[in-house]
Amino acid sequence: MIKIICVGKLKEQYLKDAIDEYKKRLSKYTELEIIEVPDEGLLDDTKTLKKEGESILKYINPKDYIITLEIDGHNLSSIEFADKLNNIYLTNSNITFIIGGSLGIDDEIKKLSNYKLSFGKMTFPHQLFRVLLLEQIYRCFKINNNESYHK
Repeated sequence: MIKIICVGKLKEQYLKDAIDEYKKRLSKYTELEIIEVPDEGLLDDTKTLKKEGESILKYINPKDYIITLEIDGHNLSSIEFADKLNNIYLTNSNITFIIGGSLGIDDEIKKLSNYKLSFGKMTFPHQLFRVLLLEQIYRCFKINNNESYHK
């Protein structure tokens, strides 16, 4: 099972449609759960991160293999990412991805991370990033099943 915990709610219909499409495609390979926690948007950055971290923590299972999406995480090619997921599935049946809000991820959540993943040094809109992550997860399953898609 793959779980994605993200800060904030999707607003744009085209992003919701893209998410729904990848949910449908991924259903052939794995169970998928997407959990949205509130974007706190408090005036104090430290309090915001802490509050968002507390919300995220409620959805983390101690058995989960946790991958946090962080700008300073590991950069992988799609093939390396597919290998990584394949290797994780050998010992863990639950993989949880965590996408933070505009301020990032609380340090307490980062400490729980088994792997820090980056999609590069660029900044992406958090809502759009969900689509990018789902597409790459889908690509991983296609690669790992030797199915055409990845070029």
